[in-house]
Amino acid sequence: MMQREEKTKKSRFRTLRSLNIALWLVFSLFGVVLVLVLAATYHSLVARTFFDRANEGLLGAKDEIVTCITEGETSEIDSVAYHYGVGGVYLVYEEESEVTVYVGDGSRTKQSLDVYEPSLSGERVPVLDEEEGELVLCEPFTLDGRAGRLYLTISLAPIDSYQEKFGLVSLVASLSAIVAAFAVGGILSVFISRPVSEVTEQAKELARGNYALNIRKDYYFSEIEDLSEALDSARLEISRADRLRQELIANVSHDFKTPLTMIKAYASMIREISGDNKEKRDAHAQIIIDETDRLTALVSDVLDLSKLRAGGAEERTVFDLSEEVGSILSRFDYLAETQGYKIETVIDEGLAVKADRSRIGQVVYNLVGNAVNYTGEDKRVRVKLIRKNEAARLEVIDSGKGIPPEEVDTIWDRYYRSESTHKRPVQGSGLGLSIVKNILLQHDIPFGVISEVGKGSCFWAEFPLFDLKDREEGGKKV
Repeated sequence: MMQREEKTKKSRFRTLRSLNIALWLVFSLFGVVLVLVLAATYHSLVARTFFDRANEGLLGAKDEIVTCITEGETSEIDSVAYHYGVGGVYLVYEEESEVTVYVGDGSRTKQSLDVYEPSLSGERVPVLDEEEGELVLCEPFTLDGRAGRLYLTISLAPIDSYQEKFGLVSLVASLSAIVAAFAVGGILSVFISRPVSEVTEQAKELARGNYALNIRKDYYFSEIEDLSEALDSARLEISRADRLRQELIANVSHDFKTPLTMIKAYASMIREISGDNKEKRDAHAQIIIDETDRLTALVSDVLDLSKLRAGGAEERTVFDLSEEVGSILSRFDYLAETQGYKIETVIDEGLAVKADRSRIGQVVYNLVGNAVNYTGEDKRVRVKLIRKNEAARLEVIDSGKGIPPEEVDTIWDRYYRSESTHKRPVQGSGLGLSIVKNILLQHDIPFGVISEVGKGSCFWAEFPLFDLKDREEGGKKV
């Protein structure tokens, strides 16, 4: 019960950490912050704009009102004040206590207006009266030889009214924008995370061994498309490796089982039937020896392939490849003498290469053995080692049935065998070409096969040439 509850908690925790929810929260919070910032900024800008316009209105109205008073056109003051939004126009003479009110409610007194007199000491700029909630401009004024001060006021009450109305509108708009931000964030998070979830599910299916998937798709995001392509390539490689593994197990099981069965059978025959008959006993014992040799060769090839795949150490030296090829071909003389095989050679002398001599010997032996096994009824195999530019090109050619185009890429696989049935004069484990491939890849030597159905195959490899004279110094390329 405890384990189930703990598993449920972990599942909920993983859900909260999902990419979908994380993206949704990020987009939503970003939208909320953006809306709040914009609302606060707009609110501040509106108040500042109104204040600046009030300031400009006082400064703009001052000159026109002064002109109207000076020229005696006081009837125009009201329209000028209205035009600039001025709410009060007061004239105070310094030696008199009365206030001349041109525009306003008449509640102003000399003492109340004298409060703004300090503004005369500096620049003549509007002063904010926070208590009255208005902006006041005090301008020195002289009329008919009497000195005084002209006061212009603009009420800031509309700002508060506007901000109050705007606050409600802003609240509704902000809430709507926040809801929209959450909705859009959810849509965007699903749009972004869905391809990732799809690829993840396909990867899980791949891990379960389901290789019949169509992972590669055209996604909007290039990174996810690249990921799907890489995963699909991995699927193909894993599928191929799994198929080869199954074939390897099947072939190894068969190749081990057959000789072991024969060894057991002939050992039993020696014990029960031919023990006293020297001729039969020797024949049966020879079969046991041959099958044991076959098992040994199989185990040796499997170990060699494992070492090559693991990147085992190499002993590269400069040696005469022409001599090595000739020496290896001499091992096949018994086939010419006993079974009529014709191994034709064209070998240029003195072609030296730098490589692991024993491994390159394996390459030559396996290629020639493969050609002998797959050549045609004429039992003809041609081996060429010729100079080609700055390389020694090895070609092993048979006259067999050839390799179909669809099988050319698979012949280097472990335990690949052509569907053609034939008698194999050279016993092999089925790993020969795979060993050849891994040795040549390890040496960075170009290789390949040219084949035409019905006309045979040509396996080739090109070895960089070295100068035998510099053998002691590790060799120098030609």
